[in-house]
Amino acid sequence: MKRMVAHDNVTANQRWWDERAPLHAKAPFYRIDEIVNGASSLDDFELNEFEVGQAHSLVHLQCHIGTDTISWARQGLEVTGLDFSQPALDEAQRIAYACGISARWVLADLYDAVAALGAAYDIVYTGKGALTWLHDIERWAMVVADLLKPGGRLYLVEFHPITWALDADSWSIALDYFSDGKPEIQHEPQGSYAVGPVATQWNTTAEWQHTMGDIVSSIAGAGLRLDWFHEFPFTRFALAENFERTRDGAIYRPPANQPRLPLMFSLCATKLS
Repeated sequence: MKRMVAHDNVTANQRWWDERAPLHAKAPFYRIDEIVNGASSLDDFELNEFEVGQAHSLVHLQCHIGTDTISWARQGLEVTGLDFSQPALDEAQRIAYACGISARWVLADLYDAVAALGAAYDIVYTGKGALTWLHDIERWAMVVADLLKPGGRLYLVEFHPITWALDADSWSIALDYFSDGKPEIQHEPQGSYAVGPVATQWNTTAEWQHTMGDIVSSIAGAGLRLDWFHEFPFTRFALAENFERTRDGAIYRPPANQPRLPLMFSLCATKLS
C-alpha cells in the first residue's frame, strides 16, 4: 500500500472530514433533531462518572460538528470547540444556534491549539474516535497539559485500541496491536461510518494506532496525574454483524455467549501545577 508523507496525510484527512461534515449533520447517526430538542449526545456513563463540579470552562478538541460540545454546554459550562475542518465548524455553529447555545468555535490543527485558543481551561474533553487521527500522541498530551489551568482536568473517552486489531467476522486478532509508527492508509470507496454508501469524492485517510500504554504514558509524561481509568465492554458501533444494539440505540454489545473485551475506555487526569 502506498504511503503518503505527513503533509499529504493531514491534507487527505482534512478533505475527508470537510466533505463529510455536511453529510453527518443530516445523518440519523448524529441525532441532530433530537439534540436541538434538548437531547444529549453524551453517553449515560459519561454523565454518571464525570462530575463538572466547580468547573466553568471546557474546550472540546477535535469537536467535529459540535454535538458533544453543545451537550457539555447544557451542563452549565462555557464551551469552546476546536477542529481543523471549517465545514464541520460551520455545521457546529448552525446546530448550536438552533439549540440556543452560545459557544466559541475555533479553526486550527490540534497541534496548534494552544496558540489558536489563547486561553486555559478547567476541562479538556476529547475522544470517541479522535486519537487515531493524530500521529504524535506525546505531543497531543503536551497540548492538553498546556491548555489546562492548574487543577484542571482532562476527560478522555475513547474507543479501546484493541478494537482496531480485531477482525469483525471472526472476533479474533487480525492486525498488530502494537504500532511501528507508520499510518494505516485506507481507501474506502464512498460514504462514512455515519452515512453509509453515499457518493463522495475524497475517500483516502491516514490513521495511527496508539496502544493503551502509549496513551497513559503520554498523559503521565505531560505532567498530569491519573485520577481514574475505566474500561467498558460496549461501544458506539457494531464491530461485528452479531453485535446487539441497546433499546435506545446508543451502544452495541457482543452477544452474551461471546467473551467480553474492553471496547471503550475513559479516564480523568488532573494538572497539578
